Amino acid sequence: MSDKTKGRKEEVVTREYTINLHKRLHGCTFKKKAPTAIKEIRKFAVKAMGTKDVRVDVKLNKHIWSRGIRSVPRRVRVRIARKRNDDEDAKEELYSLVTVTEIPPEGLKGLGTKIIEDEE
Repeated sequence: MSDKTKGRKEEVVTREYTINLHKRLHGCTFKKKAPTAIKEIRKFAVKAMGTKDVRVDVKLNKHIWSRGIRSVPRRVRVRIARKRNDDEDAKEELYSLVTVTEIPPEGLKGLGTKIIEDEE
């Protein structure tokens, strides 16, 4: 890591994002939509959090695959938490955990990035 990104990417933080999968999967083959969606979520988390180690939660994976391989949800609300790696032999000191969040009753429209305050 360079000196410029070190200060900003060091702290443990949790944020909520809305990812537009429809835009990211445009032109993708039908039979590859769900696997590509998972890869795109991973790519988004790497860019947003600046960690190479991204772990996708089982519930998020099930949510993406819930309507089959072809008809992936158009938008998904995810919570990405940057956490400390407790393993001694880990290459990276931080990792990102991506989980699905509940969609508010009024819908996803107008929801921006929200920083979640941790109780830890």
